[in-house]
Amino acid sequence: MAGTLALIGHPNVGKSALFQRLTGQRVIVANYPGTTVAVTRGRMLELPDIEAIDTPGVVSLPPHSEDEHVTARVLLQESLTEILHVGDAKNLRRTLLLTVQLAELGLPLVLALNMTDEARAVGVEIDYRLLSDYLAVPVTPTTATRGEGIDRLLKALRSAQAPQFRIEYPSRIEHALAALAPRLRDTDISTRALGLMWLGGDVVAETWLRERLSPEAILEMEGMRAELQLSFVEPLPAVIQSARLRFVERVTALTVQETGEGWQGLRVWLGWAAMHPVLGWPILAGVLYLMYWFVGIFGAGTLVDLLEGGLFEGTINPWLSGWIGRLIPYPFLADLLVGPYGLWTIGMTYALALILPVVTTFFIAFGVLEDSGYLPRLVALSNRVFRALGLNGKAILPMVLGLGCVTMATLTTRVLESKRERFLVTLLLALAVPCSAQLGVVMGLLAGISLGATLIWGGVVLGVLLAVGWLAARLAPGERAPLLVELPPLRRPQFSNVALKTLARLEWYLKEVIPLFLVGAAVMFFLDRFGWLARLETGMRPLVVNWLGLPPEAGAAFLMGFLRRDFGATGLFVMEAQGLLAPIQVVVSMVAVTLFIPCVASVLVIAREHGRRAAAGMVALIFPLAFLVAGFLQRLLTVVGWGL
Repeated sequence: MAGTLALIGHPNVGKSALFQRLTGQRVIVANYPGTTVAVTRGRMLELPDIEAIDTPGVVSLPPHSEDEHVTARVLLQESLTEILHVGDAKNLRRTLLLTVQLAELGLPLVLALNMTDEARAVGVEIDYRLLSDYLAVPVTPTTATRGEGIDRLLKALRSAQAPQFRIEYPSRIEHALAALAPRLRDTDISTRALGLMWLGGDVVAETWLRERLSPEAILEMEGMRAELQLSFVEPLPAVIQSARLRFVERVTALTVQETGEGWQGLRVWLGWAAMHPVLGWPILAGVLYLMYWFVGIFGAGTLVDLLEGGLFEGTINPWLSGWIGRLIPYPFLADLLVGPYGLWTIGMTYALALILPVVTTFFIAFGVLEDSGYLPRLVALSNRVFRALGLNGKAILPMVLGLGCVTMATLTTRVLESKRERFLVTLLLALAVPCSAQLGVVMGLLAGISLGATLIWGGVVLGVLLAVGWLAARLAPGERAPLLVELPPLRRPQFSNVALKTLARLEWYLKEVIPLFLVGAAVMFFLDRFGWLARLETGMRPLVVNWLGLPPEAGAAFLMGFLRRDFGATGLFVMEAQGLLAPIQVVVSMVAVTLFIPCVASVLVIAREHGRRAAAGMVALIFPLAFLVAGFLQRLLTVVGWGL
């Protein structure tokens, strides 16, 4: 058996984990043709003649976001020989609403109900054999993270057939489907499924059909759809979905038993409380404080002291400087390597001794939040806040991801439904969301001052974010999209999952950041060697010294911030360690460097996603705003006498 298999499912159902179980590491990640959305392809380990495609998660069909559009295009364009629907065993109703749509395509279909361990834990018992009979498709329980049920799933995939499945829609829709069928016979997809997509207003299917059918046929089909709509009070998509929902409710009632066991206890209460409009905010504050302690105090304090002060400055750097001084007789090359702005003494020392322990602790903390199921609850909790910004709570996902890497988070704004929302979130990411390396340095530096310093910094940055977001939402045309998000249960994070995610992100950090730190060190070396650094610092003196109240040496840190924000923050970190910054100067400089323009890579991605004019406009707004806010903050803190 040879062909192409597509894995389809809602977000957060373990689809990618199951894909990894089926394909191992023999995968290729690339943008889907004609889009900027990445899909993963790989040969199955046990069925090497089959290519599997891991599609983006779909919240609903017809599709709304760009990710969902890609999944719909895979279903129509890939000449699939089989579909593997990965569903959530805890939420069978929502899963089956997608299953019935996939079954109507007429392709061999297997339903894998994943996370069965969590379903049992919350008291959900499913009669899988009876469910398979009602759906006329193989149904297999799996737990992808543990490899449970994979053998049964492979057996089902080997023998899957096209489902003999049919939902009876209202008679007028059935007559319309029969009338549409002759016009849709020249395609590989079931004419019934295509007819339902057309009547349901699926924009991807409409585009696909317009490329294959004559203008006369399309015009006739549009007339049929308009005439049919006049015979219903509700919109056609709602009428079609109501028929599916009635079928799903009937099947669910017959095949699912909720015993109630497992719904008691602290975990369930916390899952509810984390989204509560009152209780959710203290829980969020507690989560943030734990991150502050783990990343800011333990990572940027204890671990950095051990690595930077003990290992590098105390042992490695003196030994390496002496060894290079004896081995290389040319002072220029020796200074390039181990001088004040040397590739090792600045580039590698900053990257490995200062930033690596900080980002490692941040990646661990972020991985725990991901694996625990807390992030979707944060989406629901923050929905009211983002409503004031003309967005919904889903916007917090790319913003939280921006705490890892603003560049990658800018790409993930594609999960948002409209171009307007993607633009607004990209602006907020570029303005006030520090990447993991920068955030770790900022938290570490402020933690060394006081908790009050951290609260002042956080309050100012959050205030600027809300103010700019509120104003931009009212200037940008368009409407706010409603929120629809899957809520997995709170679970105990698995050490293996967190470790794998942390290692993968650290691999990215080492490959991505270390070369930039070396380039930054080289730039600083040559600027200093030829006297340009002193001139630039002199040119920036009115802004840095007179307006921000910082030492003139801080100009060099802001210069490096153009290359990478965390490099600028690290330079200020070193200045504070050398006693060059007072507490008030630390807070002011951290506000300025946080609101500073994003790194060069982020600006390039913004230009690619939104155009050069949009990227230039964001830079033109963010650069002066960062220094304007920091300067006013310096004067306010001076007046009240804070940190003096």
